[in-house]
Amino acid sequence: MSSTPADGVLPVDKPEGPTSHDVVQAARRALGQRRIGHTGTLDPFASGLMLLCVGRATRIAEFLTGLDKSYDAVARLGVLTDTLDREGEVLREDEGWRNLEEARVEGALRGFVGSTMQVPPQYSARKVEGVAMHRRARRGERIELDPRPVTIHSIELIELDLPHVRFRLRCSSGTYVRSLARDVGEALGVGAHLTELRRTSVGRFDLTEALHPDQLSDPERVKGAWIDPLEALAHVPHVAVDEHAVAALERGQRVPVPEALPAALAVAAFGGRLVAVGEVADHLFRPRKVFAS
Repeated sequence: MSSTPADGVLPVDKPEGPTSHDVVQAARRALGQRRIGHTGTLDPFASGLMLLCVGRATRIAEFLTGLDKSYDAVARLGVLTDTLDREGEVLREDEGWRNLEEARVEGALRGFVGSTMQVPPQYSARKVEGVAMHRRARRGERIELDPRPVTIHSIELIELDLPHVRFRLRCSSGTYVRSLARDVGEALGVGAHLTELRRTSVGRFDLTEALHPDQLSDPERVKGAWIDPLEALAHVPHVAVDEHAVAALERGQRVPVPEALPAALAVAAFGGRLVAVGEVADHLFRPRKVFAS
């Protein structure tokens, strides 16, 4: 698709069913571009926003992966599965959900707001000694996983239709909503698993701006959704540089910056173009990744 920009970020609405890799493959075929990555896996049963990094923008994926994420989710109380979602084998059932009141369910959800330690699922893309956990789990291996720090910024109970709980949350990157469903079920004493999951935002990027995979072959729709690399990094402090600094950065050299920045990571820009991503210390910008013209 030569009529579209070569480098940038494309928000895509992944449907239920395909893997995240399937979506990337579909984008590669539709855009005629092999160099495409994404900034965060969604399980096959999940849907919602994926940010595809195209061309040289694959090099900024690491600076988008850590952004906060928002989800709409549904948990089924009273049934615990080995995958913590609807596709797993049932491990335990409990009819105690029938006695739960809305205030107690809402209180259990609110109890997870803030910083907490979360044990990842046995079935996940997380790698242990180079092997994805879901592959180990399907081989019958069980590894005791250490809890990891996550932050739940907010949780809102949307609908209670027992045994189903529909809720909305905003959380730090690395949070497993399946693990949250499990933990809420444990807090209520009945167990739970996730039956629906839809990612609605990544950082400031919203699902309403995303393309369905079927629309990736439409050049006009792709152009309308396309996000320039510099715009995609709007959450990172920017440093404006001149032509001389651009030439120095493209040679991998440090350049002076006049202003003090609140964070070490920064973006160097010239004429609305991303020049480099790097660190600032002692009023010097040291390039980590350079995007030559």
